[in-house]
Amino acid sequence: MEIHELSPAPGSRKAAWRKGRGHSTGNGKTAGRGHKGQNARSGGGVRVGFEGGQMPLARRVPKRGFNNIFAKPLESVNVSVLNDRFPDGAEVDAQALLDAGVLSKCQYGVKILGNGDITKKLTVRAKAFSASAKEKIEAAGGKAEVV
Repeated sequence: MEIHELSPAPGSRKAAWRKGRGHSTGNGKTAGRGHKGQNARSGGGVRVGFEGGQMPLARRVPKRGFNNIFAKPLESVNVSVLNDRFPDGAEVDAQALLDAGVLSKCQYGVKILGNGDITKKLTVRAKAFSASAKEKIEAAGGKAEVV
């Protein structure tokens, strides 16, 4: 198949409504824009979020806290999941979690959380561990390595 042979699915494209083609079309004269006013003009209209001079919602709502735009959010995995998905003595890292289907994506790394129990001796490599997760992994005879 070549690029010039592509065409949209039947019914997915709607024909443009031809404006200003006489009174009988229902879209003649003012072409559906009404009479005068800001939206009747060429280039008229208002920007997104404009509320006619009223204080916009984005500025009326109180802001709280700090939102770090440079944050690199980690994916979180509980120790109970590691216990269920990996055999005793396995080495667990981000790639192993992706391969096992525990994670669907892992852009910045993994944080291991301490929800649940772990009985298997695993070597876990992650960007971060909660205190309880590290404690549980080491209590089961495994290692918690920060990478």
